Amino acid sequence: MTDVEDRSFGHVLRDGLAGVSAMRAARCLVAVAALLLILVTLEPFPDLRSEHFVTVVGGRMALTYIVYGLLAVVAVLCVAVTDTPALKTLLTPLHLCLIGWLLINIVFSESRGVSFQRFVLVASVTSLAVLLPLLPPTQRSFNLCLGAAALALLALCYLGVVLAPQYSIHTALDITEPQLAGDWRGSFGHKNVASPVMTILVYVGIYLSAAGSFVMGPAIAALAGIFLIFTGGKTSSVLCLAIYLLASLVYVTHGLWLKRIICFVPLILMNLLTVGSVMSPALGGITRTLPLDPTFTGRSAIWEFALAAVAEKPIIGHGYAAFWDDVSARQTAQGAEWATTAAHSHNSYLDLAVTIGLPGLLLVLLVFALAPLRNFQSAQAHNRSGALGKLFLTIWLFGLYYGATETFLLDRQNPIWFMFVLAVAGLHFLARFQCVEAAEPAR
Repeated sequence: MTDVEDRSFGHVLRDGLAGVSAMRAARCLVAVAALLLILVTLEPFPDLRSEHFVTVVGGRMALTYIVYGLLAVVAVLCVAVTDTPALKTLLTPLHLCLIGWLLINIVFSESRGVSFQRFVLVASVTSLAVLLPLLPPTQRSFNLCLGAAALALLALCYLGVVLAPQYSIHTALDITEPQLAGDWRGSFGHKNVASPVMTILVYVGIYLSAAGSFVMGPAIAALAGIFLIFTGGKTSSVLCLAIYLLASLVYVTHGLWLKRIICFVPLILMNLLTVGSVMSPALGGITRTLPLDPTFTGRSAIWEFALAAVAEKPIIGHGYAAFWDDVSARQTAQGAEWATTAAHSHNSYLDLAVTIGLPGLLLVLLVFALAPLRNFQSAQAHNRSGALGKLFLTIWLFGLYYGATETFLLDRQNPIWFMFVLAVAGLHFLARFQCVEAAEPAR
């Protein structure tokens, strides 16, 4: 090789390495953009005192669809070439059955146009969440993306509390729920969204600390924990520590069946003592003897209303995301008329039974409840779990238990749904592939 050829080869090599670095940086930017889009949203700090709040948000939904759709397409293009084997593992019969059932459900929906429109959005958001673990080229860059997005959100929320409290703290002038005055909500529209997000950020901070980020990790955990307390979110506050302890127990347990008992028995009991208490007089009697209120201040009327809706269409359901828009004309028990003003059933599993039917609920449980634990067991068997596996396990468990008190499963751009799917996808990939720790010439 001549000197000229050698120099040319050197230029080509340097250009190639620069191109690889640029591609890696672009993938990290897409990951951070996805996290910030879902956590900060396109409409942060909504003014809950304005009567036009609902109409303004509804009128700007087109932009939301476009941005999520485009970002999902970019994410697919980023991973399609280098991560084809990982993408192929997503084409399982169970996943395809769930998608097929959702499409059938949309066809028979009571409001087909609404169901299809909202399915497009949830498909974009879910695709972003599934692809996010593949976007950063290494585990270290994944940690940086996760930490950067968490710190950006926390900084925004705290700045809002200090500089614009009327937009980041519930006030007595809020059009709905003025009784929440004083509870922090940050850039979110409600404390019930802020509190579970902060719980997840506590887990992220603990994970980053375990992964070696001794400044960023503790800072995220502490800031998120303090914010969680000031949201006044009792459910998330209780679950925060309880779920971490439960995940730690699962982490050190060896057998898969024992893991299932630890994970699911308390969850089943929790649902029996809540929704089950309005289905069975015996369970209702047990519930009334407890020193706490498992109905979460009178949600039993909403659960009865939702169960009646399930009984009307137990197989096909009323249509994905199409039931709760207008239920004011539906029949309710005397004295429980206020249940028709609810936005959802306050239980993710019951809500899915209402909207996509019992077969749809079963498929969701198989994909998002049973499969992730089996994937975690496989990751542990291949020594791929570590701190990252525990993070995904903890977020997944938190989602399962949080779903017994609030509705978020398949809930479009809900940040809890996004982080839950991210955890489920992370466990799926950890069960099949080894993480890349540091940068390499090829992925």
